Amino acid sequence: MPRLTTEGTYTDSPPPGRSASHDGDEDDDLLDRGRAKAHRFLHGFIDFAFQGNVLEIAFGLIIASMFTALVTSLVTDILLPPISVLLPLNKNLEEKFAVLKGGSNYKGEGGYNTLKQAQADGAVVMAYGFFLNRLINFIGVGMSLYGMAATYQFFSKDPIIKRTVRCRYCRKSISEKAARCINCTSWQDGREDRLF
Repeated sequence: MPRLTTEGTYTDSPPPGRSASHDGDEDDDLLDRGRAKAHRFLHGFIDFAFQGNVLEIAFGLIIASMFTALVTSLVTDILLPPISVLLPLNKNLEEKFAVLKGGSNYKGEGGYNTLKQAQADGAVVMAYGFFLNRLINFIGVGMSLYGMAATYQFFSKDPIIKRTVRCRYCRKSISEKAARCINCTSWQDGREDRLF
């Protein structure tokens, strides 16, 4: 098999230090190159997978999913049942629905007891209780995450919650500590007003 020399020409002679009589050396060389590429790929993947940022993101996602499940349980199992008792709902909030078009077994007012029963009958329903349940859950998760971020920021110098103000000239949001607007590059200390 011809090989490219350092001068840019092709030759059939073996590389320096090898004899032409060994065909097995070429196979060994090919296997060595394959092993080296596989070894480099494996070590590159290990370096990528176990560097600090990727592990921090993975742990953060795991903790966030567990925290979301905990707050969802708090809202659904602890907060909403007393609200259902205090307000004249007669059911859990997530079971509240309005029948827009009855199914084949619909009997008029009070025809379905549960949302699943209405959906099984083929009725068209607006499940506003389920939506309100999700909305309250979203607000609960958001408030809890904000509380955690504020607590972390209180004990740490690393800001998580970044306060913003509106630029006086372009009206876009910028950091409250910014000397210049990142969008329109105007100075925030009033230098442009003094020039005119």
